[in-house]
Amino acid sequence: MIGGLIGRRAVAGGLMSGAALLALPKSGLRAAETGQASAPSSSPWAVYYADAAPLSEFRPYRLLVLDSRTHPPLQPLADRGRTLLGYVSVGEVETHRPWFGRVKGWGILDQENPNWPGSFYVDLRDRRWVKLVVEELVPAILREGFHGVFLDTLDNPPHLERTDAKRWRGMTDAAAALVRAIRRNWPDIGLMQNRAYEILPQTAPLLTHALGESVYAGWDFAAKRPHRQSAEDYRFQVEALKAAGALNPRLGLHTLDYWDPADAAGVRAIYELQRANGFSPYVSTVELDRLIPEPPR
Repeated sequence: MIGGLIGRRAVAGGLMSGAALLALPKSGLRAAETGQASAPSSSPWAVYYADAAPLSEFRPYRLLVLDSRTHPPLQPLADRGRTLLGYVSVGEVETHRPWFGRVKGWGILDQENPNWPGSFYVDLRDRRWVKLVVEELVPAILREGFHGVFLDTLDNPPHLERTDAKRWRGMTDAAAALVRAIRRNWPDIGLMQNRAYEILPQTAPLLTHALGESVYAGWDFAAKRPHRQSAEDYRFQVEALKAAGALNPRLGLHTLDYWDPADAAGVRAIYELQRANGFSPYVSTVELDRLIPEPPR
C-alpha cells in the first residue's frame, strides 16, 4: 500500500509534503475509527540491534527483537522470561551476511536498496533462496538461543511486482509461500512479520506477532529526520493490523514508530495513540541501536 522504496528496518513511504512535523499537535492524535473495538495492549516490547546495553535496561520489556548476530547475551534474558526473536532479512540480502556471495552467485539478486546501501533485493521465487532461509538461516537463529524469528523486508516482493508486473509476476505469492514454508517446518517457534500488508490476510493465521513499522511516524531518508505519515497511510495500516487480529485472535499486534527521543511529549503521545488502537507500541530512532524507554506520564 505504501508505494515507494521499502528499507531494511525502516520505511520511506508516505512522506508528507513540506517540512517534516517534529512536534505532534496535542489535539491531533486520535485512534483510527475502524468500526472494531480495540483493547489496549499490555505487552511491552522493543527492537534493539546492538550489544552494549546492560541487562538492567531490558527489564521493562517482555518481547525483544534483536539482531541475530550482534546482540546481548541471550541466556540471561531468556532466564528472566523474555521472548527473543532474531532478525532475518528475507526480501533482501546484505553484503556483510556470510551467505551473500553464494546468493549472488545464483544470479537472483537485483537492484540495491537506495535507502540501505549494500542491501540487494532477492528473488523469492527461487527455490534455492527458500531452501536457504528455511533449512539454514532460521535453524542458525534458533541454535543461537532465540525463541523465533523476525521476518523483515517482506514488503519488497509486492513492491517489485507492483512496479513491473510482468518481470516480477508471482513475487507476492512467493512471499506468502515463504512464510508458510517456515511455519510448516518450524510449527512451534515465534514468528513476527514486519508489514507486508498485501500478504497479511494469508499469513496472519501462521504468525505469533504482526508488526506495523512507521504506522504513525516514519523516517524521511532524504531529510534525515522523522516525519508523520499521511492520514491515508496511517488509517490503512491500522485497519490492516486490526483485520489481521480478527483473523487470528491470538496474534500480537505491534507498532514501531520513529520520533525524536528529546520530544518526550511527542513520544508519549504516540504510545497513547497506538495503545488506543489496541496495539503494543515501541518508539525509537531509525538506527535501533539503543533502547529508548517510554517517557513517564
